Amino acid sequence: MFEERGLMFLYALSPVHMGAGQAIGVVDNPIQRERHTNHPIFAGSGIKGSLRDVFEMKKSKDLTVRVFGPEANASDHAGAVSFGDAQVVLFPVRSLRESYAYVTCPTALGRLKRAAEVCRVSLDWVVPQVEGDDHCLVGSGDCKLLVAGGEQARLVLETFEFKAKPNDEVAKIATWLADKALPEDGAYAYFREKVKRDLVVLTDTRFKYYVENATSVEPHVRIADESGTADEGGLFYTENVPPEALFVSVVLVSKERVKKGEGKGEEKNNKEKQMLSEEILEHLREALHHQVVQIGGDATNGRGLVTVSLIFGNKGGA
Repeated sequence: MFEERGLMFLYALSPVHMGAGQAIGVVDNPIQRERHTNHPIFAGSGIKGSLRDVFEMKKSKDLTVRVFGPEANASDHAGAVSFGDAQVVLFPVRSLRESYAYVTCPTALGRLKRAAEVCRVSLDWVVPQVEGDDHCLVGSGDCKLLVAGGEQARLVLETFEFKAKPNDEVAKIATWLADKALPEDGAYAYFREKVKRDLVVLTDTRFKYYVENATSVEPHVRIADESGTADEGGLFYTENVPPEALFVSVVLVSKERVKKGEGKGEEKNNKEKQMLSEEILEHLREALHHQVVQIGGDATNGRGLVTVSLIFGNKGGA
């Protein structure tokens, strides 16, 4: 039984390629996406493997096996932590003003709120609703993304223009995300302020359009070893989640799973040394909170760098 629950935010510092294998479409190497929403995701299995490597560097191999489970002989005992698929919360989209906006939608925010409640994490905001596909919500009428103010307030994202309306809940959401999802140190101060200032809520339909069409697609050329020139038919395209995107995953923690002993005496001894979920949670905080982790493919090209932020709720409720 998982006794501790928490949210794990992943903030992209570089393009991230969590690959879905080869495809027959225009993009040869697409990113992972949900079937029903087509939103980008990071599979929990890939996240867990990357976090395991960082945990082992910060702690010890023995403790890593006790917390994450053995890499070989997996039947001995399971790990004490579980990482869910990371779902998109904020997606960066080009803006006519201020370079880019952090875009989200009611579905993405509703999922975050549900995950927070499951993890017993307190929230002081409700999910706002947007009037229509040509409308959007911003935190303030003074938002610098706007190309006009007052009742004629407009906002331009890529090639679409939206009628912008200030909303108090959007301001609360932006402040909460800036404070909880990004590290507190000075290196992230600009981005925390930008989240507070430049968060935009679109309809689910418009958000889906941007997460499908505003990803980074890079051409690659395969080089022939013999000639050192481009291989015939060697052009291929790889899709990446852009930097500044924010994802959230659910983390579940149990007490240490006891290794099966040769006899009752050894198994009893293992149980006496068993770590409680609170101890494991503290180890996770020490090793992973606000750390930079590499996930996904193309690591040698600088892809997949994300910052991890952990928020754990209370056992007895938020």
